[in-house]
Order: sequence, then C-alpha cells, then structure tokens
Amino acid sequence: MKTAGVIVAAGRGTRAGGGLPKQWRSLNGRAVAAWTLDAFRASTHIDQIILVLHPEDMGLAAGYIGHPDVSVVAGGMTRSASVQNGLLSLKDDPPDFVLIHDVARPLVSNQIIGDVIAALKTRPAAAPALAVTDALWKGAEGLVEGTQSREGLYRAQTPQGFHYEAILAAHKAAKAPAADDVEIARNAGLAVAIVPGDERNLKITLPEDFARAEQLMRQDLDIRVGNGYDVHKFGPGDHVILCGVIVPHDGGLVGHSDADVGLHTITDAIYGALAEGDIGQHFPPSEDEWKGADSRIFLEHATELARARGFEISNVDCTLVCELPKIGPHAINMRMKVSEIMELDHDRISVKATTSEKLGFTGRGEGIAAIATVTLVKS
Repeated sequence: MKTAGVIVAAGRGTRAGGGLPKQWRSLNGRAVAAWTLDAFRASTHIDQIILVLHPEDMGLAAGYIGHPDVSVVAGGMTRSASVQNGLLSLKDDPPDFVLIHDVARPLVSNQIIGDVIAALKTRPAAAPALAVTDALWKGAEGLVEGTQSREGLYRAQTPQGFHYEAILAAHKAAKAPAADDVEIARNAGLAVAIVPGDERNLKITLPEDFARAEQLMRQDLDIRVGNGYDVHKFGPGDHVILCGVIVPHDGGLVGHSDADVGLHTITDAIYGALAEGDIGQHFPPSEDEWKGADSRIFLEHATELARARGFEISNVDCTLVCELPKIGPHAINMRMKVSEIMELDHDRISVKATTSEKLGFTGRGEGIAAIATVTLVKS
C-alpha cells in the first residue's frame, strides 16, 4: 500500500506575529516548515510528500525539491483549494492513502502517522484527536452565562487520513468552505475514525506557541554522537579511493573491500551512535561477497538504519590523516560524494585533512588514517 503526505503550508499565519508567515519563522534554529517536513520524511510509513506553498512562496521551492521524495505545488485562495491542488498533483500516480497535515504542527510523531494509516486499512477516513477534559463555559461580554457538556467532544489534530480517491472526490464535490478535511469528508458521507492524539502535536497559532514548542522539543530530543576510526596501509596501485572519490597516487590502499578509509570511518561513526557495532559485524571480511566491494554500500546501509530508527543525521565531520596524497584539491568533491550517498545537504558534511608532522606510520607514508564524528538527532 502506498501512502502520500500532503503538507499544507500556503497560509499566511498572521496571528503568530513575527512579520513572516509562521511556517517560515525560526523554531529551535530552523524554519517550522523544515521540522514538519523532516517529521514526514523520517516516518517509516510515508512514501511520497507533497508540500503545498503559497504562490508567493514558490521561490523557496528549490530548497525542498532537492529531496527525491518531495514535490512542491502552488496552493490556492483558500485552505480547501490548496489541499485540492495537492491532491490533484498525485492523480497521475495515485497513492492508496493520503495524509493531510498542517505545516504548523511540527512535532507530529511517527506513532500518530502510523496509527492513522493503520485505521485506514479498515475505515475510509481517520484522524487524531484529544478528548476535551476541561470544563466548558458559554460566555458573553466577559461573563459566564452557562456551561456546556464536554461529553463526546474532541480537539481535532492532523494528519487527517483518507483513501485517496474518496477524499479527492469529496473535495471536488464540496460547495462551501469547511473547518478541515474531516468536515469535507463527512459532508461527502465518509465515516471518520478517531485515533489517539498527542498533546505534543500542538498547532502553532499564537506567538507564545513557539516557546511552548521549543520547550517540548528540548524535553524529548534524543541526540546521539558516534565516532569512527580506521587505518589502511599502502600497497601496489596507481590511485586511492577516499570518501568515494578516486585520487591519483603512486600506490593503492590495501583492504578487503575498496579500502575507502574515509567512508569506513563515517560508517562506523553512525553504527557507534546507534550502538550497532562496526562494519565488520555487518559486513564480515571473512565473506567473499564483500571482497573489493564499493564502500558506499556500507555507508548506505548505516544511513538507512539510522533513518529507520527515526534519527536524522545532523552532521558529519571526517578528518583524513596522511602526508600524501594531498587532500585539499579533492575535498569539495569528497563532500559532494558523501552528500549524494547519504542524501544529506552538503553543508552538513565536512571533509578535511591533516598531517601527523612526519610522525608515526602516516608520517612515514605507510598508510592513511581517518577519524569521523557523526551526530544523530531524533525529536
């Protein structure tokens, strides 16, 4: 079953203040929209993402369509029109399910996303909500005029999930504005199941909501740091492979695989942060299958393992230690290659070099050592 997420980010959000639409305001050092998008990209349940932007914000699209699982669509004059544009963009390759989410809910969890999708396997629509627990008053002119029963009342959240064809038809048939997509679905006769919401899944609406969201992020942020270290000696050859780049040299590096000491250390750093051992445990050198293997296989495996555990890779810092070959002329290409393999923005990757001042085996030109540090973050 294929599931798409439609993130609606076309509103102006003026009540949040700050002079910018709230989705572009900073939250813990990054735009609100970036946190929301990352939550969906990190989810193990989402196959494709549609980001719906205000027509005036389409100039920002280039920063998002670089991700192969993200497409950007221009929104309409109303929220419903924006959602419909997002849904229509999927019609050439329609998913089975679609989750529609407010960009202003950046703390949505993989648990909620999974619960909504699980409910869709037996229901045409599902959405998270929290039962109202506070007493409810009716008031006018600053005075309490009565009470309202809270029995059966819920606070709606997103993502709201639907069978794709059913919600697209419901939007096309809608004749009046609606509070949300659940209302549109119900007006079309679709039964909507309620799944448990989460207090963390707050919607940023007012200025004080930014502080509350940042406090919640700090409480549950899971930050892991791992380090890797590897050494390969020189042997016969006319080049070495470092961080995926072929570098001419008067010798090669000796190893069971392609001996890419840079990718090996980055890979081990990720495994270390996950407490998953090292390359040798996942790809034993005793197995002929890995003889001469391209080391990108190892790094791709470690990267996918981290993301499957719900972690985003925040940054990579790799230092190559050698007298020769000179790394400087190739460092940019190495960064770009690691960026490609890890599907990570190149400004989160550092590849640099140092010598050992003629000391030790690297100083004598007997081999190359490498050290890497990786930070993983799960919110």
